[in-house]
Amino acid sequence: MKYYFNKTLNGNFDQIIEKVTEELKKEGFGILTEIDVKETLKNKLEIDFKRYKILGACNPVYAHKALLAEDKIGTMLPCNVIVQEISTGIFEVAAVNPMASMQSVENEDLAKIAEEIQSKLKSVIENL
Repeated sequence: MKYYFNKTLNGNFDQIIEKVTEELKKEGFGILTEIDVKETLKNKLEIDFKRYKILGACNPVYAHKALLAEDKIGTMLPCNVIVQEISTGIFEVAAVNPMASMQSVENEDLAKIAEEIQSKLKSVIENL
């Protein structure tokens, strides 16, 4: 089982971030965190890196259900989605596969929740 779902897109980095955010919103997710890896590496290590953002996406309804089912599951939240530049004008969007990350947790209720979140994140990637 792959630990992510992905899709390659042509376009503009900022517009792709907007489109990803819109598709996440349609599935009930909001962005809790946004990490600009390129900027961080430049500021902290003086390293030039490709455009790469990590979006920490959260669906509050499912986060609440997951926390009720397994109180330490917060160590695996939020669901990360990345947008990275592959080459000029070509970008990859990838989302974590919650079924892969939750395999180590032996909790049937949580597995059902992860399956539902998996479906939503797959939908986001497919609709880009």
